Amino acid sequence: MTPFQQHGAFSWCELMTSDPTAAQAFYGPLFGWTMQAGDIQDMPYTTISVAGAEKGGIAGLPPSSPNMPPAWGVYITVDDVDATAAQAQELGGQVLMPPMEIPTVGKFALLQDPQGATFCVITYAAQA
Repeated sequence: MTPFQQHGAFSWCELMTSDPTAAQAFYGPLFGWTMQAGDIQDMPYTTISVAGAEKGGIAGLPPSSPNMPPAWGVYITVDDVDATAAQAQELGGQVLMPPMEIPTVGKFALLQDPQGATFCVITYAAQA
């Protein structure tokens, strides 16, 4: 089973930054990452690959949060995003961004644990 299918597995890392081009120029040579430019929901998004396998991405800061500091985030695979978001709230966490679909990718939500750490949960779309 891959991390994209296994409940509880860390499956994706993503950098949100004010300067995606500069981030690519730094991280690519530093770690030997291959970068592939593209778009997700009409927003520029660069996919990071290591040894030919997609492992993460780099994107600009969300328009709704232009003053957010650049930060890395993690995605944890779950069987059911809605149920996991509800359970996080029951356990004292918060849902910062409710579950939403990303066409061709899957469904995700942004959560916060009771101590304030943030993370995303995701159920990936079935690949044909």
